[in-house]
Amino acid sequence: MAAITASMVAELRAKTDAPMMECKKALTEADGDLERAEELLRVKLGNKASKAASRVTAEGIVTSHIEGGVGALVELNCETDFVAKNDDFLAFGKTVAEIVAKTNPADVAALGARPLESSTVDAVRLALVGKIGENVSIRRFVRFESSNKLASYLHGTRIGVLVEFAGADEQVGKDVAMHIAAMKPVSLSSEEVPADLIAKERSIAEQKAAESGKPAEIVAKMVDGSVQKYLKEVSLLNQPFVKNDKQTIEQMLKAAGASVQKFALFVVGEGIEKRQDDFAAEVAAQVAAAKQS
Repeated sequence: MAAITASMVAELRAKTDAPMMECKKALTEADGDLERAEELLRVKLGNKASKAASRVTAEGIVTSHIEGGVGALVELNCETDFVAKNDDFLAFGKTVAEIVAKTNPADVAALGARPLESSTVDAVRLALVGKIGENVSIRRFVRFESSNKLASYLHGTRIGVLVEFAGADEQVGKDVAMHIAAMKPVSLSSEEVPADLIAKERSIAEQKAAESGKPAEIVAKMVDGSVQKYLKEVSLLNQPFVKNDKQTIEQMLKAAGASVQKFALFVVGEGIEKRQDDFAAEVAAQVAAAKQS
C-alpha cells in the first residue's frame, strides 16, 4: 500500500477542487496513482451530484446583473444557509446572473446548456455539487431588456428586486426597488392582481362576514370592502411609500415625473416546502454509518 502524503492530497485537490477527505479516500483506493484517483473522484462526484439532486434546496441567494439596458435576477438554491455563504456558491450565482443578462436563455434548461468555463453552466453546477457536498439548483430567473432605465436592490442575499422605470432621477428607481423588497407587492396595479389571489381573499372575507349575522346586502358590501382594501395593500402603486407614508408610490412617482413599467421580486425559498429533519436522529445515523464503513 502506497503512502498517501499531504502533498499528493493537495495536488489532487488542486486538480479537482474536491473536498480534502474525498481526495484522500480516492488516493487510498487508487493506491497512490494520481490519475486513477482523479478518475475515481470524478465518478464519485458525479454520484454525489445524482444523490444530492433529490434533496430539498430551500436556502440560497438572489443575485442580479444590469448592463447596457439589460437586467437579470436569479435565484440560486442550496440546502443550508451555511453553503449560501460559500464563496464558490456566491461567485457561481453572480456568473449565472451575468450569463442570463447577456445570452437571454429561454428557460432554466436552456440556461444550463449555455457555455461556461470550457463546459456548460449545468456541468459547472454539478461540479459545485460535488465540491461542496450539497444539492445546488438554479430555481428561476427573470430578464428585462428595455430602452427605459433599470434598477435593482438586494436585501442581503435573500431578497432581490429588479425594476424597469422611466424618469430623470436614478434614485427613484432605487427607492422603488427598496420599497418592493420591504413591502412585497404582488402586482404593479390593483387591476393586475392575480385572479386566484383575489378569489382566495374574497372567500376569506365571505366567511368572516357570514359570522356577523348581518343582512345579505350588508354582508356583500363588507366583502367588497375587504377585497378592495386587499387590492390596495398588495398593489405597488397603491402602497404607502416606505420613505414617506403620507404618499403612495403612485403619488411619489408623479411628483418625481417618473413611472414604473414592471418589476420582479424574488425571495429565497419562497413557496418551497422545507424538509423538517430530526437533527439528533440525523447525527446518530451519520455516526452509525461511519462506524459501519
